[in-house]
Amino acid sequence: MRILALALPLLLSAFLARTAVDVVTLPVRVVGAGVNAVTPNQAKADQRRGRQIREEEQREGRIARRCEHHPERDECRARRAAQNGDDPEPRR
Repeated sequence: MRILALALPLLLSAFLARTAVDVVTLPVRVVGAGVNAVTPNQAKADQRRGRQIREEEQREGRIARRCEHHPERDECRARRAAQNGDDPEPRR
């Protein structure tokens, strides 16, 4: 009984200290969890947007190469008009 009486304050103080640490660190853990939840979604969105930009640039490159060889194509006329700010030339 004496050992329990001597150990009780020590155990109680350890319990209270652990509870105080948990209460103090709770806001930090909550914010960290929120950041971790958002970060992967943002990374995926960035990857998706980068892929869209890259595909658009590749598409524009294909059209530009096609227009070098065949400037009479409708898409080439429309592209030149868009670059110059004019209306597309009528097809002859």
